[in-house]
Amino acid sequence: MRILFLLLFPLLMIACSTKEEAQKSNKKPIDQLTSGELDSLLKRYPDSVDLVIKRANMRLANVFGANGYDPFIEDAARAFKLDSTRVAVRLLYAKALLNSPHKIAADKINSKRIFQSVLVKDSTNVEAIVGMANHYGIDQNVEEAFKYINKALRINPKYRDAYVLKGSIYRMLENYTMMLSSYETAISLDPKYLEGYFYIGSYYEWKKDPKCIEYYTSAYNLNPKDPDLIYPLAYAYEKFSKEPEAMKYYREMAAADKSYFLAYFHLGSLKQFSYDDTDSAFYYYDLALKYQPNHAESLHNKGLLYEQLNDPTNALFTYAKALKINPDFAPTKQRVKELKGKTLRTVK
Repeated sequence: MRILFLLLFPLLMIACSTKEEAQKSNKKPIDQLTSGELDSLLKRYPDSVDLVIKRANMRLANVFGANGYDPFIEDAARAFKLDSTRVAVRLLYAKALLNSPHKIAADKINSKRIFQSVLVKDSTNVEAIVGMANHYGIDQNVEEAFKYINKALRINPKYRDAYVLKGSIYRMLENYTMMLSSYETAISLDPKYLEGYFYIGSYYEWKKDPKCIEYYTSAYNLNPKDPDLIYPLAYAYEKFSKEPEAMKYYREMAAADKSYFLAYFHLGSLKQFSYDDTDSAFYYYDLALKYQPNHAESLHNKGLLYEQLNDPTNALFTYAKALKINPDFAPTKQRVKELKGKTLRTVK
């Protein structure tokens, strides 16, 4: 036993030393570190559990962006590997297992087991309570899910994630009045809750209400460099016939990520249908196809441009490319049918 202790003791000293060194190197408290500062520190102190936990929580707060859940899951697993005894780490890992897009049945079981084990030691832990509610919500056991949510809110009436989960369940139940109320409450408790703005915005967009622009703008303002957040705002402006604003934000998308082909497709579409600018439309469709050669919609619209220029040969050639990608694309099939019909009538 003494030999085992001697072997473990240096490891414990190294872990403590790493944590102390990381803290000493910070001129800011960990809670005030930016994402870039965390990345830099973790390169120097990869075994600092506190830094990994902080970055995991930061990534969890931004899962709606381009990278999704994967970076958060990576950090949660890393923290669990470094120190699986901490409650904060166990809860992060349980959330990662439950939310992973790659999860298997065993991950879900292990996630639930972790939440339950935390509640055995502390029945008032609202994170674990809402974690259990999330499990029941995923299983569509709504009654049990709300039972846990309400328990969490009795303990902490201002716990944002309880309202987030309520909103998600009401969305699943298509109770949109309660969904909006729950997400609005979540936003009032946490004005940086990005997904809340998006879900409310998408509801108003579905209802054909330009109020969606207000919520998409709020989401955009939280992370204006993320093309996945710029896109819904740009599209809403386009949908509600505010073309100059739509053009502005599609260009921002392209600047944020030059390979984001949808930005070029929509710029081409606006140039074609709103501004009647054939040359610019061709230019943007070609850019879209450069980054996504299999985008049938860009090819279809190029075919329309050729028709507009009275060039049926290139139109049919371009439509053929679109149908090779998507043989069932109805608009292209219709144009080919009409063009071939015109050709036959001309020959007769």
